[in-house]
Amino acid sequence: MRTDPTSPARSALASHDRDRFAVRAPLPLWAAIVVAAASGPIMDAGFPDKYLWPLTFVAIGLLLVSLRGRRIGSSLLVGFIAGAAFYFSQIEWASLFLGPLPMSALAVLEALFCALGSVAITLAYRWMPQAWPSRLGRLALLPIAIGGLWTAREAWASVWPYGGFSWGRAAFSQSDSPFSPLFAWLGVSGVTCVMVTLVALVVELIAYRNTRTTTIGSLARATIAVGAITAVLVVPAWPVAIDGSIRVAAVQGNAKAGYFDRRTLGDNLNDQISATLPLLGQKVDVVAWPEGGSDLDPLVNAYAKQAFDYISSEFTAPLLAGTITNRGDQTFNTSMLWEAGKGEVDYYDKKHPVPFGEYIPDRAFWRPFAPSLIDLVGREYTPGTTDSVVNINGVIAALNICFDIVDDQLMNESVRQGARVLFAQSNNADFGNTDESVQQLAIARIRAQELGRSVVNISTVGTSAIIAPDGSIIDQLPRFTADAMVDSVPLSAAITPAVALGRQLEWFVSGLGLATLIIAFAASRTPHRLRDEGNGT
Repeated sequence: MRTDPTSPARSALASHDRDRFAVRAPLPLWAAIVVAAASGPIMDAGFPDKYLWPLTFVAIGLLLVSLRGRRIGSSLLVGFIAGAAFYFSQIEWASLFLGPLPMSALAVLEALFCALGSVAITLAYRWMPQAWPSRLGRLALLPIAIGGLWTAREAWASVWPYGGFSWGRAAFSQSDSPFSPLFAWLGVSGVTCVMVTLVALVVELIAYRNTRTTTIGSLARATIAVGAITAVLVVPAWPVAIDGSIRVAAVQGNAKAGYFDRRTLGDNLNDQISATLPLLGQKVDVVAWPEGGSDLDPLVNAYAKQAFDYISSEFTAPLLAGTITNRGDQTFNTSMLWEAGKGEVDYYDKKHPVPFGEYIPDRAFWRPFAPSLIDLVGREYTPGTTDSVVNINGVIAALNICFDIVDDQLMNESVRQGARVLFAQSNNADFGNTDESVQQLAIARIRAQELGRSVVNISTVGTSAIIAPDGSIIDQLPRFTADAMVDSVPLSAAITPAVALGRQLEWFVSGLGLATLIIAFAASRTPHRLRDEGNGT
């Protein structure tokens, strides 16, 4: 005899089914808060300059454990604390530029993203075991969904607001790990998804109660965990075909290039010239200077034009240099290719100036909150509209300026536009001896592997390095030293799977996580199905 779906008996059975498959919180709220707070600095230690990449996995696991079985309000709190603990550790270098207040505002914003992503993960732990209570649901669908939801949160924060902030993505900690070959196959978002999915699987295997004996169940769970991790680690590195080389002289002038450094106009240019002159007589295909390598625009300044012509003429090679240019009433952060006797033959304007650093978005709105800080940023860079590739004596090269290196779309487009080598020009002078520059170098190494291209990472003060397509470092300069690298840099035209897929993989795994969550919510609202299946009615 079937029970009336509106009867108290039916409601009691439904409540029993929900309780039966619910994920219990393994930690009381106070302990979850402590664990979440600890996960932040532990995760930060997985990044440069600590380079303890396994700790990133530990931190992900700690956060997932602290989110299991939580209510929405407490998961918001736990996620926010974890995000704040991480970002205050990860981007403390930002406080050297405009002070602790802007850095704190950015860290809090990113922590809010973490809080929202944590709610989604908590809801996955609540709904998915109800919708799919089988082993397959708990040990496959749930970890995959959590990996997708984490990736979706990172993807959202990387593009919004004002172009987003991509720093601190989980995959950026893996430049030196056994997981790094995955970048050529899956890209940054794909690697993040794999990392979180593996950790979620291990957490679920530990929590899952097998119906067999304890010994057999533990052995089975351990076998599944080891097998999943091994399957990921045995993925071979993508074979990048090298088709020639370009000889590059990359010069680190060690100029006083910080926004608030005291200097006389022209000092940066002179420091770059001084570091370049010892290389005279060497045969190179291009001389590369960093972002802001010249504080005088050779298009309007006679001395700068003469200096650019001299360097290009003496090396019989084009000069690639960063400077500030003006067209009409607009200001651009520009990297230009200069040839003696021809002048500027091509250029790239930075497409995504850094908000609140290189320009103030919605200045009229934000200024009343902190007028003295907002007024410190007097220069307003205009976003560029040019492509990012130039032709260096028949070699197509991509130009990427500073934080361009964290923009998935820009970096992928560089290769799709035919680049066989990447020049990442940056000015890290504002960040002193913090770990910002080594974090940026690690990201450049990841891009080399992901895109299958050598990267010439040249900075005003460091960390400057030339990176092979497999992510290994060909040459490197110490920080805050005037010096140069002269090397034959491998070229490649190969297209990695990550380039071929583009951001479609990110959209797929993010969409899969969100779609699975929505379906689980809908299924969890009809608990009679679980009861009927369990009782055979």
